[in-house]
Amino acid sequence: MGRVSGFFFDQDGVIIDTERDGHLVAFNRAFEQFGLSARWDIECYRELLHIAGGKERIRRFFPDMDEDFITRLHRRKTDILLQMLESGSLPLRVGVRRLMEEVNGAGLVLGVCTTSDERVARTIAATSLKGIQLDFVLAGDVVTRKKPDPEIYMLALQRSGLQANECVAVEDSKIGVEAAKNAGLFVVATPNGFTEREDLGAADVVVTSLGDPESPGQLLRGSLDRLEPPTRHYDGVVCVDQLVALFSS
Repeated sequence: MGRVSGFFFDQDGVIIDTERDGHLVAFNRAFEQFGLSARWDIECYRELLHIAGGKERIRRFFPDMDEDFITRLHRRKTDILLQMLESGSLPLRVGVRRLMEEVNGAGLVLGVCTTSDERVARTIAATSLKGIQLDFVLAGDVVTRKKPDPEIYMLALQRSGLQANECVAVEDSKIGVEAAKNAGLFVVATPNGFTEREDLGAADVVVTSLGDPESPGQLLRGSLDRLEPPTRHYDGVVCVDQLVALFSS
């Protein structure tokens, strides 16, 4: 087994809890602006999240909608979300910046792997993640098959030059966990309000959040205490040295 040298983060629901307060709000505002009577509530959107990709969700909900209309509707939804992100109204999830800074400090590879629109991913990288050194951001239609297909993680391995057993993915959903595991990666899952009911049993570790000292998370599945010597035990804060020790041993 190789030593862990890379960390790949999903974006929506992992880096920022964008689904409830970002994407869902933006979809409904776009529907209204385009004269559509449909509105997605939380339960409807929770079901649609089993499908990766915004255009794909629109297509599933509106099976007879013209493809050009879908493209324009999704573009407008993305514009609305970008305005929300640029305003700084959507904070990072607990522990994300701290863990990313630890990855940078350790000199390890750090990437983002998301099916979200590339403009959204670039905006988050430039604003919410300002100061974080990302080695790559894979987003949008960079792959032809979206999660749970492992294609985006296979591309991340190519970009990083690392082997699958040297990398950890941070995901929040069943399809994301499946994509990473199908690529052979280790997985830490941090479910949110939309994905907490999903079966994340394929993940190696499941925590309520990555945690910060002032806002610790809880361990739901797996172990984080395999340090030799055991100089640090899990206290609600997921740290790089814990993950490296756990998955490199």
